[in-house]
Amino acid sequence: MQDGHFVGKMFIFTAPSGAGKTTIVRHLLSKYEYLGFSVSATTRIRRDHEVDGKDYHFMTVPEFKKKVSNGDFIEWEEVYQDQYYGTLKSEVDRIWTLRKHLIFDIDVRGARNIKLLYGSKCMSVFVRPPSVHTLIQRLINRNTESAESLEKRISKIKREMSYENSFDVILVNDLLEISFKEAEHITETFICGLPIL
Repeated sequence: MQDGHFVGKMFIFTAPSGAGKTTIVRHLLSKYEYLGFSVSATTRIRRDHEVDGKDYHFMTVPEFKKKVSNGDFIEWEEVYQDQYYGTLKSEVDRIWTLRKHLIFDIDVRGARNIKLLYGSKCMSVFVRPPSVHTLIQRLINRNTESAESLEKRISKIKREMSYENSFDVILVNDLLEISFKEAEHITETFICGLPIL
């Protein structure tokens, strides 16, 4: 509590694309009512199954840049050319107003920036696939990328894997049921203020 306002803890789940962080975050959200999902803003094209304001806050590049110049983001970056992602300050406020703890599902650089900003208030978890080969195979099987886009993602994956030691915990996502249990343990332990062993 700070000036009568609830200030919760933060859980950051980060990983290269396709490592399974979104599946783990959805599981935690369905299990713990005290977690609130931080909806990222992006300029990328909305996919058919996605809902604006629920999956992402979809924006045009000029809208996004205007919010950057207004200082509306706690972190943002241009992931690919003209494809921006960021976390709005208003999202943090919205979730803390609900008296919930924040959970983020964001890319590696955004995760590092939030960790640097909030320090010990944050638990950062790097979700690692069993191998880079497995991860690339998962991406190919998704069948949501063009050949050019897939190539970009693969080079980004290789770059992001080198950051795994920058985070508090590495969770190897091999068997999903075990990953769920490990993520639950991390969440419950951090909420209680205990060290994660």
